Amino acid sequence: MNRTSSLFTFLMIIFSSNISFAQFPGGGGGGGQQNMNMGHFYGKLVDITSNKAVEGATVQLIQNKLDTATKKKKDVIIAFSLSDKKGEFSIEQLPVMATFVLRISAIGFKPYEQKVSFQLNMNAAKNGDFSSMLNGVDKDLGNIKLTQDVQQLQNITVSASKPLLQLNLDKKVYNVEKDISAAGGTAVDVMKNVPSVNVDIDGNVTMRNAAPQIFVDGRPSTLSLDQIPADQIASIEIITNPSAKFDASGGGSGILNIVLKKNRKSGYNGNLRASIDSRGRPGFGGDVNIKQQKVNIFAAGMLGMRKSISTVNTLRSDFLPDTIANLAQNNDPVGKGYFAFARLGLDYFIDNRNTISISGNMVRGEFKNRDLINIFRDTIIPQQVTVAESGVRNVSAVSAFRNYGGTLGFKHNFAKAGKELTADINYNQSKNNNTSDYDGQYFDENGIAKSAVIYERSVGNGTTKNITLQTDFVNPISTSKKIEMGLRMAQRDFATTNLNYFGNASGNYFPIAALDVNYNFTDIVYAAYGTYSQQIKDFSFQLGTRVESSNYKGNLINKNQKFSTQYPFSFFPSAYFTYKLSKKEDVQLNYSRKINRPNFFQLIPFIDFSDSLNLSIGNPALVPEFTNLVEIAYTNQYKTGNSILLSLYGRNTNDLITRYQFIDSLNYGKPVRFITYANASRSYTIGLELTAKNKLYKWWDLTTNINVFDATIKASNLAGTGDNNQFSWFVKLNNSFKLPKNFSIQLTADYQAKTLLPASSAGNRGGGGGGMFGGGGGFGQVQTTAQGYIKPVYGADFSIKKDFLKNNAASLTLQISDIFRSRVYATHAENMAFIQDNKRRRDPQVVRLNFNWRFGKFDVALFKRKNMKGEMESMQGMQQSGAQ
Repeated sequence: MNRTSSLFTFLMIIFSSNISFAQFPGGGGGGGQQNMNMGHFYGKLVDITSNKAVEGATVQLIQNKLDTATKKKKDVIIAFSLSDKKGEFSIEQLPVMATFVLRISAIGFKPYEQKVSFQLNMNAAKNGDFSSMLNGVDKDLGNIKLTQDVQQLQNITVSASKPLLQLNLDKKVYNVEKDISAAGGTAVDVMKNVPSVNVDIDGNVTMRNAAPQIFVDGRPSTLSLDQIPADQIASIEIITNPSAKFDASGGGSGILNIVLKKNRKSGYNGNLRASIDSRGRPGFGGDVNIKQQKVNIFAAGMLGMRKSISTVNTLRSDFLPDTIANLAQNNDPVGKGYFAFARLGLDYFIDNRNTISISGNMVRGEFKNRDLINIFRDTIIPQQVTVAESGVRNVSAVSAFRNYGGTLGFKHNFAKAGKELTADINYNQSKNNNTSDYDGQYFDENGIAKSAVIYERSVGNGTTKNITLQTDFVNPISTSKKIEMGLRMAQRDFATTNLNYFGNASGNYFPIAALDVNYNFTDIVYAAYGTYSQQIKDFSFQLGTRVESSNYKGNLINKNQKFSTQYPFSFFPSAYFTYKLSKKEDVQLNYSRKINRPNFFQLIPFIDFSDSLNLSIGNPALVPEFTNLVEIAYTNQYKTGNSILLSLYGRNTNDLITRYQFIDSLNYGKPVRFITYANASRSYTIGLELTAKNKLYKWWDLTTNINVFDATIKASNLAGTGDNNQFSWFVKLNNSFKLPKNFSIQLTADYQAKTLLPASSAGNRGGGGGGMFGGGGGFGQVQTTAQGYIKPVYGADFSIKKDFLKNNAASLTLQISDIFRSRVYATHAENMAFIQDNKRRRDPQVVRLNFNWRFGKFDVALFKRKNMKGEMESMQGMQQSGAQ
């Protein structure tokens, strides 16, 4: 409330009413006093037993007034409010000269009544201190304690349910517990169905044709997507244009935040799971949540076995000086192994406004990959005969990884609604090691061996440590104004070793010290942000800025070389403007600026020989890329169960960091092909995205996501490469059917048209270990960006689920992936030095059967709220999918 304007209004009423201060009574009120509607009651509702907030209670203010028809006084409801999730309520614009009855009702609690009134300091007003007098019109009723009504609670029935997708202007929320096709899988399987997201054959994720940042519970993690079980994910938050509150690093590709399941419901609950697929690979898992008084404990574990089978075909022509070298390669890599996931956490509620949380997780796994690569190549030399040869290359690799992480957090809720302070520390450590053996032999066109078998071995290991310190403060200045601010420090330490050997037929291996790699680096990012939000009637806005600084320090130990790169403080503004067209329609314009800094792998100028057929080298001349994002979004909740989100977006990036292939014919005595990173001049994308939820029938829900965009890369500044432009589109359809006898079906389909290869910021070189489930592809798999495109790819998946036992406590789910064997990931890349086509298929028509049994006993206090959608959804989700 604006105290200056309120004081002015109050004084005007006093003088116009021509009433002396001595005549002001303590209650009732007529005449001019009835116009003094500037009173404000507020308070907080808590459970008298647990001292927890009571959400969704109805708060009514009753006044005894004269009925002009009957000439008798009767009770009249003059205002009401619902308590929010913190149990707080607020009622404004009340007559200050009256007395009232505060009446509170909530499901699961006994009715509550209390007489309330405003106390104005009239003596202060007489002495000219009108400000002190005005303080009485804002009255805090304090914590009001409600008593549970156990008899009423016995008849509560929960019927609400979370939708698969929730559409908001600032983000989309994909509720994974409703996705039956992802049960028993990993986060990669979940992402395949998430709107705005594309997943390639190796599980690499792009959003609007750029690689997004992947967060776990709002923080960076060293976990990869295929190391996170789908059954442990509560939801995926899709943030296409993050505000200044979020990390500016990672470029303008948005954020995918994976929210892991955690429940804080009184009592205990959980589930047990088992699965098996058509390749005979089983899986087991479970989780449990126990909440008693001030302590909430949650735990989860999972063991998954996997077998991955791929087919790969590669064709390439290298145009060397006076020579054309053609290559054809076919291989069928197979990888199999296991991964295990464990998570344990504790929340301690110090009181109703202070909470300490601690949690930790562990992931372990080991995979064995085998491949037989058939190689055919010929070299065409003008005015000479064609030299042709064939070869075979056996690959045997074993990789293992471990990941440990922990979080310590504190949250303080102030008495003022929405005002809170949080602070947390996140630590994550990942280790991997791998051993790869190669043996190969080449034959002439008559099948005669040109040499003995060549044996090679590569041994790598690496360690990554992430630590993040962050604190955030939120303060609603008033019901229409809010400020947010925070500080963040993130540090990453990386160390890796890659040792190379040659061997003989006796199994003896000898080191090649010149090819060994041993390096480490540390990068640190410091950041601070602040945002201001305000609502003016149907118009609201948020203005913010973020400042970041970072530095990289690296050490190539075996070469005795050190590298250091520092980036000064840069500002990253953001702005959001929203106008409410109606109760169901909103339109928003937003803007933000982002940065993508080259990482150490992309910068260090050493040659990576870990794959002797694909040499890679860093580029110390790289500079950061800066991206400007603009988006206009329109949302309409036009009918119950039906809504649309339409977004027109643009992205402009200067100095785009892109993968780049080139031939060096000067420094090595013969032409050598390298893969590196370079700054293209710029890139820009303009697109239109539609996301729609439609309830076609009571038993049929359809989610549609269509993205139409035009992408351009200006790369003519790179030798042998020109500009590249491609108009493209993709569509995702997610059908959910509720059938009789507790059956449900999910049918998903997607189509991606010809698309430019997305820019990559990965750059992992040496000691990597490859994909978790194997099925790589060896030679020829590294593709470029500025020089290539993805050919159209499409596919469909099917799942059917049956709930049974009492209260549908158990379920069986049958899933079939790529039911038409249509997902073939094919790419084309070319410049003046080469043309390359690559085609891959991975794990088509895999069938998986999942069993899930849910158990639990809930405290009756769970059902204390009335007509609160969020709580009902949470309870329904808990019944269907266990702890969240």
